[in-house]
Amino acid sequence: MAEKLIAENRRARHEYQLLERVEAGLALAGSEVKSLRQGHSILQRAYADARDGELWLVGLHIPPYEQASVTPHDPDRDRKLLLHRRPTDQLTSKIAERGLTLVPTRLYFKDGRVKVELALGRGKEVRDKRRDIADRESKRRIERALKSRR
Repeated sequence: MAEKLIAENRRARHEYQLLERVEAGLALAGSEVKSLRQGHSILQRAYADARDGELWLVGLHIPPYEQASVTPHDPDRDRKLLLHRRPTDQLTSKIAERGLTLVPTRLYFKDGRVKVELALGRGKEVRDKRRDIADRESKRRIERALKSRR
């Protein structure tokens, strides 16, 4: 199961408290896959939305493939997420009940197919973000102090 990373949403770890992760497939056009193979995509503003019992990825930007012979795809269109019924229903109910958001954290190729890793996230408040930054800084200071003692 070789994985090749296309894009990573590192900002999601800063903006959300990530609770549960799920892997889903992505319904794409051929020119979109070619563009992704070149490593072009913007994942930062994307999120998953539930519509009519299905999950859709909104806000993923895949620029048009220059060598496409037919008309280029819409770079900002909503793309269908490919998940089985039970996980889809579970995620949809969690999003509706608890005020959680489905945030894509990684976009990658797995065995030649495009996959997206979705995380169930709760938005962090400013004080939580500050606390995380302070914890990170204190850990760095401790590591530096231990390293200088050796």
